[in-house]
Amino acid sequence: MIVKHGMNYLTVLNSARNHKLAPPLAVLRRQQFLIRVLGVRGENRMQGSKFEADSDNILRAITPVFDPNRHKGQAGKVAVIGGCREYTGAPYFAAISALKIGADLSHVFCTKDAAPVIKSYSPELIVHPVLEESYSVGDRDKDHITRRVVAEVDKWMERFDCLVVGPGLGRDPFLLDCVSEIIKQARQSNVPIIIDGDGLFLVTNNIGLVSGYPLAILTPNVNEYKRLVQKVLNCEVNDQDAHGQLMSLAKQIGGVTILRKGKCDLISDGEIVKSVSKHGSPRRCGGQGDILSGSVAVFLSWARQLILADEGNLIISPTNPTMLGCIAGSALLRKAASLAFEDRKRSTLTTDIIECLGRSLEDICPAC
Repeated sequence: MIVKHGMNYLTVLNSARNHKLAPPLAVLRRQQFLIRVLGVRGENRMQGSKFEADSDNILRAITPVFDPNRHKGQAGKVAVIGGCREYTGAPYFAAISALKIGADLSHVFCTKDAAPVIKSYSPELIVHPVLEESYSVGDRDKDHITRRVVAEVDKWMERFDCLVVGPGLGRDPFLLDCVSEIIKQARQSNVPIIIDGDGLFLVTNNIGLVSGYPLAILTPNVNEYKRLVQKVLNCEVNDQDAHGQLMSLAKQIGGVTILRKGKCDLISDGEIVKSVSKHGSPRRCGGQGDILSGSVAVFLSWARQLILADEGNLIISPTNPTMLGCIAGSALLRKAASLAFEDRKRSTLTTDIIECLGRSLEDICPAC
Protein backbone atom coordinates (compact mmCIF):
# COMPACT_ATOMS: atom_id res chain seq x y z
CA MET A 1 0.00 0.00 0.00
CA ILE A 2 1.28 3.49 -0.88
CA VAL A 3 0.31 6.49 1.24
CA LYS A 4 -0.03 9.55 -0.98
CA HIS A 5 -0.11 13.25 -0.12
CA GLY A 6 -3.71 14.39 0.35
CA MET A 7 -5.04 11.05 1.66
CA ASN A 8 -6.94 11.40 4.91
CA TYR A 9 -7.03 8.97 7.80
CA LEU A 10 -10.12 7.04 6.64
CA THR A 11 -8.72 6.66 3.14
CA VAL A 12 -5.52 5.18 4.53
CA LEU A 13 -7.49 2.85 6.81
CA ASN A 14 -9.83 1.63 4.06
CA SER A 15 -6.91 1.12 1.67
CA ALA A 16 -5.14 -0.94 4.30
CA ARG A 17 -8.22 -3.11 4.80
CA ASN A 18 -8.66 -3.63 1.05
CA HIS A 19 -5.07 -4.80 0.81
CA LYS A 20 -5.59 -6.95 3.91
CA LEU A 21 -2.63 -5.32 5.58
CA ALA A 22 -4.46 -4.05 8.66
CA PRO A 23 -1.49 -2.02 9.93
CA PRO A 24 -1.41 -1.25 13.64
CA LEU A 25 -3.24 1.90 14.74
CA ALA A 26 0.04 3.46 15.87
CA VAL A 27 1.41 3.15 12.33
CA LEU A 28 -1.68 4.78 10.88
CA ARG A 29 -1.37 7.64 13.34
CA ARG A 30 2.22 8.22 12.29
CA GLN A 31 1.20 8.18 8.64
CA GLN A 32 -1.61 10.62 9.36
CA PHE A 33 0.82 12.92 11.15
CA LEU A 34 3.24 12.86 8.21
CA ILE A 35 0.44 13.66 5.78
CA ARG A 36 -0.66 16.56 7.98
CA VAL A 37 2.88 17.93 8.26
CA LEU A 38 3.44 17.69 4.52
CA GLY A 39 0.16 19.48 3.95
CA VAL A 40 1.08 22.30 6.30
CA ARG A 41 4.50 22.71 4.70
CA GLY A 42 2.98 22.78 1.23
CA GLU A 43 0.38 25.31 2.32
CA ASN A 44 3.05 27.49 3.88
CA ARG A 45 5.09 27.44 0.67
CA MET A 46 2.10 28.38 -1.44
CA GLN A 47 0.53 31.02 0.82
CA GLY A 48 3.50 32.33 2.78
CA SER A 49 6.08 32.84 0.04
CA LYS A 50 4.95 36.39 -0.69
CA PHE A 51 5.40 37.41 2.93
CA GLU A 52 8.15 35.01 4.03
CA ALA A 53 11.07 36.81 5.66
CA ASP A 54 14.65 36.06 4.66
CA SER A 55 15.29 35.01 8.24
CA ASP A 56 18.68 33.32 7.83
CA ASN A 57 20.23 36.36 6.16
CA ILE A 58 18.65 38.63 8.76
CA LEU A 59 20.19 36.52 11.52
CA ARG A 60 23.59 36.74 9.83
CA ALA A 61 23.29 40.49 9.34
CA ILE A 62 22.33 41.51 12.86
CA THR A 63 24.39 39.03 14.91
CA PRO A 64 27.55 40.90 15.94
CA VAL A 65 30.99 39.48 15.31
CA PHE A 66 33.29 38.85 18.25
CA ASP A 67 35.60 41.79 18.82
CA PRO A 68 38.36 41.77 21.48
CA ASN A 69 37.93 45.54 21.84
CA ARG A 70 34.36 45.24 23.10
CA HIS A 71 33.64 45.14 26.82
CA LYS A 72 31.06 43.49 29.05
CA GLY A 73 27.57 44.72 28.33
CA GLN A 74 28.06 45.78 24.73
CA ALA A 75 26.52 42.55 23.42
CA GLY A 76 23.29 43.29 25.23
CA LYS A 77 21.79 43.90 28.66
CA VAL A 78 18.28 42.49 29.05
CA ALA A 79 15.83 42.73 31.96
CA VAL A 80 12.79 40.53 32.59
CA ILE A 81 9.93 41.91 34.69
CA GLY A 82 8.11 38.88 36.06
CA GLY A 83 8.14 36.04 38.52
CA CYS A 84 5.80 35.56 41.47
CA ARG A 85 4.91 32.86 44.02
CA GLU A 86 3.19 30.64 41.45
CA TYR A 87 5.42 31.20 38.45
CA THR A 88 9.20 31.07 38.63
CA GLY A 89 10.06 29.08 35.50
CA ALA A 90 8.88 31.58 32.88
CA PRO A 91 11.16 34.51 33.84
CA TYR A 92 14.08 32.11 34.11
CA PHE A 93 13.42 30.71 30.63
CA ALA A 94 13.27 34.21 29.11
CA ALA A 95 16.35 35.51 30.93
CA ILE A 96 18.57 32.45 30.41
CA SER A 97 17.60 32.27 26.71
CA ALA A 98 18.92 35.78 26.25
CA LEU A 99 22.26 34.70 27.71
CA LYS A 100 22.41 31.48 25.69
CA ILE A 101 22.02 33.46 22.48
CA GLY A 102 24.74 35.92 23.35
CA ALA A 103 23.57 38.73 25.62
CA ASP A 104 26.19 39.72 28.19
CA LEU A 105 23.90 40.39 31.16
CA SER A 106 20.41 39.27 32.06
CA HIS A 107 18.38 40.63 34.98
CA VAL A 108 15.14 39.44 36.55
CA PHE A 109 12.93 41.75 38.63
CA CYS A 110 10.53 39.55 40.59
CA THR A 111 8.69 39.24 43.90
CA LYS A 112 10.52 38.41 47.10
CA ASP A 113 8.95 34.95 47.20
CA ALA A 114 10.15 34.10 43.70
CA ALA A 115 13.69 35.44 43.99
CA PRO A 116 15.37 32.58 45.94
CA VAL A 117 13.83 30.01 43.60
CA ILE A 118 14.93 31.81 40.43
CA LYS A 119 18.40 32.39 41.87
CA SER A 120 18.68 28.65 42.55
CA TYR A 121 18.10 27.87 38.86
CA SER A 122 21.25 29.66 37.70
CA PRO A 123 24.03 31.82 39.13
CA GLU A 124 24.25 33.56 35.74
CA LEU A 125 21.16 35.69 36.34
CA ILE A 126 21.07 38.94 38.31
CA VAL A 127 17.89 38.66 40.39
CA HIS A 128 16.22 41.66 42.06
CA PRO A 129 13.54 40.77 44.68
CA VAL A 130 11.75 44.12 44.50
CA LEU A 131 8.18 43.46 43.28
CA GLU A 132 5.32 43.19 45.79
CA GLU A 133 1.93 41.48 45.76
CA SER A 134 -1.31 42.60 47.39
CA TYR A 135 -1.18 40.13 50.27
CA SER A 136 1.92 41.82 51.70
CA VAL A 137 0.79 45.43 51.23
CA GLY A 138 -1.67 47.34 53.39
CA ASP A 139 -4.04 49.85 51.85
CA ARG A 140 -2.29 52.78 53.51
CA ASP A 141 1.10 51.70 52.19
CA LYS A 142 0.21 51.12 48.54
CA ASP A 143 1.25 54.51 47.18
CA HIS A 144 4.52 54.52 49.09
CA ILE A 145 5.42 50.96 48.08
CA THR A 146 4.48 51.58 44.45
CA ARG A 147 6.87 54.53 44.31
CA ARG A 148 9.59 52.45 45.98
CA VAL A 149 9.19 49.52 43.56
CA VAL A 150 9.22 51.76 40.50
CA ALA A 151 12.26 53.63 41.80
CA GLU A 152 14.15 50.37 42.37
CA VAL A 153 13.63 49.36 38.74
CA ASP A 154 14.09 52.85 37.33
CA LYS A 155 17.58 53.27 38.77
CA TRP A 156 18.67 50.42 36.49
CA MET A 157 16.60 51.44 33.47
CA GLU A 158 19.20 53.43 31.55
CA ARG A 159 21.53 50.41 31.56
CA PHE A 160 19.09 48.13 29.74
CA ASP A 161 18.90 47.58 26.00
CA CYS A 162 15.51 45.91 26.25
CA LEU A 163 12.80 45.10 28.79
CA VAL A 164 10.72 41.89 28.69
CA VAL A 165 7.48 42.35 30.62
CA GLY A 166 5.17 39.51 31.57
CA PRO A 167 6.79 36.06 31.89
CA GLY A 168 5.54 34.59 35.17
CA LEU A 169 4.08 37.94 36.19
CA GLY A 170 0.72 36.68 37.45
CA ARG A 171 -2.38 38.83 37.74
CA ASP A 172 -2.19 40.28 41.22
CA PRO A 173 -3.84 43.75 41.00
CA PHE A 174 -1.21 45.62 43.01
CA LEU A 175 1.65 43.97 41.15
CA LEU A 176 0.07 44.87 37.81
CA ASP A 177 -0.34 48.49 38.94
CA CYS A 178 3.38 48.65 39.74
CA VAL A 179 4.30 47.12 36.38
CA SER A 180 2.10 49.67 34.60
CA GLU A 181 4.25 52.41 36.12
CA ILE A 182 7.43 50.54 35.14
CA ILE A 183 6.23 50.41 31.52
CA LYS A 184 5.64 54.16 31.60
CA GLN A 185 9.16 54.73 32.91
CA ALA A 186 10.62 52.52 30.18
CA ARG A 187 8.81 54.58 27.53
CA GLN A 188 10.18 57.79 28.99
CA SER A 189 13.68 56.29 28.85
CA ASN A 190 13.14 55.12 25.26
CA VAL A 191 13.85 51.50 26.21
CA PRO A 192 12.32 48.84 23.92
CA ILE A 193 9.62 46.76 25.61
CA ILE A 194 8.50 43.22 24.77
CA ILE A 195 5.11 42.32 26.22
CA ASP A 196 4.39 38.63 26.76
CA GLY A 197 2.35 36.36 29.01
CA ASP A 198 0.42 38.18 31.73
CA GLY A 199 1.91 41.41 30.45
CA LEU A 200 -0.48 41.00 27.52
CA PHE A 201 -3.38 40.63 29.96
CA LEU A 202 -2.33 43.95 31.50
CA VAL A 203 -1.87 45.75 28.18
CA THR A 204 -5.07 44.41 26.61
CA ASN A 205 -6.99 46.03 29.46
CA ASN A 206 -4.99 49.25 29.15
CA ILE A 207 -3.89 49.71 25.53
CA GLY A 208 -2.67 53.22 26.32
CA LEU A 209 0.38 51.73 28.04
CA VAL A 210 1.91 50.85 24.66
CA SER A 211 -0.20 52.73 22.12
CA GLY A 212 1.92 54.93 19.89
CA TYR A 213 5.22 53.50 21.14
CA PRO A 214 7.15 52.15 18.13
CA LEU A 215 9.65 50.30 20.35
CA ALA A 216 6.94 48.08 21.83
CA ILE A 217 6.48 44.46 20.72
CA LEU A 218 3.48 42.30 21.60
CA THR A 219 3.83 38.51 21.30
CA PRO A 220 0.33 37.03 21.64
CA ASN A 221 -0.61 33.37 21.31
CA VAL A 222 -3.93 32.36 19.76
CA ASN A 223 -6.08 33.24 22.78
CA GLU A 224 -4.21 36.43 23.63
CA TYR A 225 -4.47 37.55 20.00
CA LYS A 226 -8.20 36.88 20.01
CA ARG A 227 -8.66 39.11 23.06
CA LEU A 228 -6.55 41.87 21.49
CA VAL A 229 -8.58 41.81 18.28
CA GLN A 230 -11.86 41.90 20.19
CA LYS A 231 -10.67 44.76 22.39
CA VAL A 232 -9.02 46.96 19.77
CA LEU A 233 -10.82 46.16 16.51
CA ASN A 234 -14.13 45.20 18.11
CA CYS A 235 -14.49 42.11 15.92
CA GLU A 236 -13.49 38.45 15.77
CA VAL A 237 -10.29 37.00 14.38
CA ASN A 238 -10.43 36.71 10.58
CA ASP A 239 -8.06 33.97 9.44
CA GLN A 240 -9.14 34.49 5.83
CA ASP A 241 -7.43 37.89 5.95
CA ALA A 242 -4.90 37.18 8.67
CA HIS A 243 -2.20 39.43 7.18
CA GLY A 244 -4.50 42.39 6.63
CA GLN A 245 -6.13 42.13 10.04
CA LEU A 246 -2.77 41.90 11.80
CA MET A 247 -1.55 45.02 10.00
CA SER A 248 -4.75 46.86 10.92
CA LEU A 249 -4.36 45.83 14.56
CA ALA A 250 -0.74 47.02 14.77
CA LYS A 251 -1.66 50.29 13.07
CA GLN A 252 -4.65 50.83 15.34
CA ILE A 253 -2.43 50.49 18.42
CA GLY A 254 -0.21 53.22 17.03
CA GLY A 255 2.54 51.37 15.20
CA VAL A 256 3.58 48.81 17.77
CA THR A 257 4.97 45.57 16.38
CA ILE A 258 2.91 42.42 16.87
CA LEU A 259 4.26 38.90 16.57
CA ARG A 260 1.26 36.63 16.21
CA LYS A 261 2.41 33.16 17.22
CA GLY A 262 1.04 30.12 15.39
CA LYS A 263 1.83 27.43 12.83
CA CYS A 264 3.26 30.28 10.81
CA ASP A 265 4.38 33.29 12.87
CA LEU A 266 3.05 36.55 11.44
CA ILE A 267 4.74 39.85 12.25
CA SER A 268 3.59 43.41 11.50
CA ASP A 269 4.45 46.95 12.57
CA GLY A 270 1.37 48.43 10.90
CA GLU A 271 3.27 49.11 7.68
CA ILE A 272 4.29 45.69 6.40
CA VAL A 273 3.66 42.03 7.25
CA LYS A 274 6.29 39.30 7.33
CA SER A 275 5.98 35.61 8.10
CA VAL A 276 8.31 32.97 9.51
CA SER A 277 7.20 29.47 8.61
CA LYS A 278 10.35 27.44 9.26
CA HIS A 279 9.48 23.98 10.54
CA GLY A 280 9.74 23.82 14.32
CA SER A 281 8.60 21.09 16.67
CA PRO A 282 5.23 19.33 16.96
CA ARG A 283 5.85 19.11 20.70
CA ARG A 284 4.05 22.01 22.37
CA CYS A 285 5.58 22.03 25.85
CA GLY A 286 5.00 25.12 27.93
CA GLY A 287 7.68 27.78 28.08
CA GLN A 288 8.50 28.18 24.39
CA GLY A 289 6.90 31.62 24.37
CA ASP A 290 9.28 32.65 27.15
CA ILE A 291 12.25 31.52 25.06
CA LEU A 292 10.85 33.61 22.21
CA SER A 293 10.50 36.78 24.28
CA GLY A 294 14.07 36.49 25.58
CA SER A 295 15.37 35.77 22.09
CA VAL A 296 13.54 38.69 20.51
CA ALA A 297 14.95 40.98 23.23
CA VAL A 298 18.54 40.11 22.27
CA PHE A 299 18.03 40.37 18.52
CA LEU A 300 16.12 43.64 18.86
CA SER A 301 19.05 45.03 20.88
CA TRP A 302 21.53 43.91 18.25
CA ALA A 303 19.40 45.25 15.40
CA ARG A 304 19.17 48.67 17.06
CA GLN A 305 22.93 48.74 17.58
CA LEU A 306 23.50 47.83 13.94
CA ILE A 307 21.09 50.47 12.64
CA LEU A 308 22.46 53.18 14.92
CA ALA A 309 26.05 52.33 13.93
CA ASP A 310 25.26 52.08 10.24
CA GLU A 311 25.39 55.25 8.15
CA GLY A 312 22.72 54.51 5.60
CA ASN A 313 24.42 51.41 4.21
CA LEU A 314 22.07 48.80 5.65
CA ILE A 315 21.11 46.36 2.90
CA ILE A 316 18.69 44.08 4.77
CA SER A 317 14.93 44.40 4.69
CA PRO A 318 12.90 45.30 6.67
CA THR A 319 14.91 47.99 8.45
CA ASN A 320 12.64 48.46 11.47
CA PRO A 321 14.63 46.94 14.39
CA THR A 322 11.49 45.59 16.07
CA MET A 323 10.58 43.68 12.92
CA LEU A 324 14.15 42.38 12.58
CA GLY A 325 14.20 41.25 16.22
CA CYS A 326 10.92 39.39 15.85
CA ILE A 327 11.94 37.65 12.63
CA ALA A 328 15.30 36.57 14.04
CA GLY A 329 13.85 35.39 17.36
CA SER A 330 11.06 33.44 15.72
CA ALA A 331 13.37 31.72 13.23
CA LEU A 332 15.96 30.76 15.83
CA LEU A 333 13.39 29.33 18.24
CA ARG A 334 11.88 27.21 15.49
CA LYS A 335 15.27 25.84 14.49
CA ALA A 336 16.22 25.09 18.10
CA ALA A 337 12.88 23.40 18.75
CA SER A 338 13.33 21.25 15.65
CA LEU A 339 16.81 20.16 16.77
CA ALA A 340 15.61 19.38 20.28
CA PHE A 341 12.71 17.31 18.97
CA GLU A 342 15.01 15.31 16.70
CA ASP A 343 16.87 14.21 19.79
CA ARG A 344 14.19 14.02 22.49
CA LYS A 345 10.96 13.37 20.59
CA ARG A 346 7.99 13.18 22.99
CA SER A 347 10.13 13.94 26.03
CA THR A 348 11.26 17.32 24.63
CA LEU A 349 11.13 20.04 27.28
CA THR A 350 11.74 23.77 27.20
CA THR A 351 15.15 23.27 28.80
CA ASP A 352 16.11 20.98 25.90
CA ILE A 353 15.19 23.70 23.41
CA ILE A 354 17.20 26.29 25.33
CA GLU A 355 20.27 24.06 25.12
CA CYS A 356 19.90 24.03 21.32
CA LEU A 357 19.79 27.83 20.92
CA GLY A 358 23.56 28.29 20.69
CA ARG A 359 24.03 25.43 18.27
CA SER A 360 21.18 26.71 16.10
CA LEU A 361 22.67 30.18 15.85
CA GLU A 362 26.11 28.71 15.19
CA ASP A 363 24.72 26.66 12.27
CA ILE A 364 23.38 29.83 10.64
CA CYS A 365 25.99 32.33 11.75
CA PRO A 366 29.31 30.74 12.80
CA ALA A 367 31.19 32.60 15.52
CA CYS A 368 34.55 32.05 13.83
